[in-house]
Amino acid sequence: MKGITRFCDRMVQRYLPDAFLFAIILTLTVFILGIIFTDSSPIDMVSYWGDGFWDLLAFAMQMSLIVVTGYILASTSAVRNLLKKVSTLANTPPQAILLVTFVASLACIINYGFGLVVGALFAIHVAKRVPAVDYRILMASAYSGFLLWHGGLSASIPLLIATPGHFMEDTMGTVPVTETLFSSFNLFIVFFLLFTLPFVNRFLMKSRDPLTQGDAPLWRPESIDGSSEETGEEKLAETPAEKLENSQVLSLVIGILGFAFVVYFFIQNGFDLNINIVNFIMLFLGILFHRTPRRFLNSVTNSVKNVGGIIVQFPFYAGIMGMMVASGLSEQMSMAFVNMSNSFTFPLFTFLSAGLVNFFVPSGGGQWAVQGPIMITAALDLGVDTAKTAVAVAWGDAWTNMIQPFWALPLLAIAGLKVRDIMGFCVLILLYSFIPISIGLLFF
Repeated sequence: MKGITRFCDRMVQRYLPDAFLFAIILTLTVFILGIIFTDSSPIDMVSYWGDGFWDLLAFAMQMSLIVVTGYILASTSAVRNLLKKVSTLANTPPQAILLVTFVASLACIINYGFGLVVGALFAIHVAKRVPAVDYRILMASAYSGFLLWHGGLSASIPLLIATPGHFMEDTMGTVPVTETLFSSFNLFIVFFLLFTLPFVNRFLMKSRDPLTQGDAPLWRPESIDGSSEETGEEKLAETPAEKLENSQVLSLVIGILGFAFVVYFFIQNGFDLNINIVNFIMLFLGILFHRTPRRFLNSVTNSVKNVGGIIVQFPFYAGIMGMMVASGLSEQMSMAFVNMSNSFTFPLFTFLSAGLVNFFVPSGGGQWAVQGPIMITAALDLGVDTAKTAVAVAWGDAWTNMIQPFWALPLLAIAGLKVRDIMGFCVLILLYSFIPISIGLLFF
């Protein structure tokens, strides 16, 4: 196992390009595949790419705000003290790995956006408490919790098909979450991974060679700015503008207004912890906890430097999605797995096909729009449970996120790492998680 760990890490460090170059390579790959395997001409593929290029602008803004609001909140003394207090549960590197993996996994089960931010921020505090821990494996452990998100409470596909009026209601009806998220097969996968992933990551730590002196500047938490300290004494406000900037009353009033809406939202919608309300809560907590607009704005200025990768790369993934869908390439990939399936193996091949398509369409809702009609029609023809089919697509979408940089960008921005720093370890997490997911889909 030590040899496999070392090999995967070495290969990723040597050959995996920066996340932006990875997006460019994927773009060129899909462009060529579309010309070869579909009726699309080069002009058609260029058109599909350009037409889809800006389709993820709203989502890119949401992900940027996840990083910004998470940083803002983490730089307040209240949150720093809370994370430091919880981090005291870890006193050794193995305990640090176990604790970070479990906390990040739980947070991602609650909500994927919340989990990404909490996992990264908590890992930084744990690393500062236990500086001997391998920082790269610690952040890979935090990211491994994201594997569970599509089996949790913010799972986009199960929640969508449970909503009356969803776009496939005429084909499959409305499927309650008791048949998807709270089914025996999904609960088996979630709990198995929740309680075993921490030990898998701990084993990765033991399988890795000891840190060298040259590693420290790259991997140790002292080399990054995980959170900015609040200023102790404010400059004496002299002008009316400066008095407003340092007014605690203004922050309190707008903060109360914000949380009045949060209460109203949950009364009207129930516990719908979507990405917008998560960002909203973190933003207004940041305003309240920083106490003055000036402290809040200083934190915002420090945080925005972390979102450059998201802003630049997400349009390229939107262009890739545009080419995949409009050319029919995603449909061909899905049908290839359908054609080799029978009623027993269909959930597994659905999972594998979703994992492949997720490389090129790394969005749960977007992937369901592409694959859902194909897989549900095939499931009905084979007599396979449509609820299990939907969950199989959901787990395929989550599975290959371990080696697709798209969702790692917010965590990496907070952690101060590059994608190649954690992906070697995530490859092994991907291989391990295939076992419980396959068992759950085939035998439950």
